[in-house]
Amino acid sequence: MTAVKIVKVLGTSTESWEDAAHEAVAQASETIEDIHGVEVEDWTANVEDGRITEYKTTVEVAFPVHQQA
Repeated sequence: MTAVKIVKVLGTSTESWEDAAHEAVAQASETIEDIHGVEVEDWTANVEDGRITEYKTTVEVAFPVHQQA
């Protein structure tokens, strides 16, 4: 049986929530090996003068816990 660890990562983008999710995974993959899946937990945004200026996506990143030799 494999144990799985889950961490939350916040991605941001000026373009879209989808880009923010991609950014979260890209940033997480710089320090986390073997990411197996993600779940988008929350979508929020900053608004100025009635327009969205920054999209934010909270993503749960899942990866296996490897045993150390």
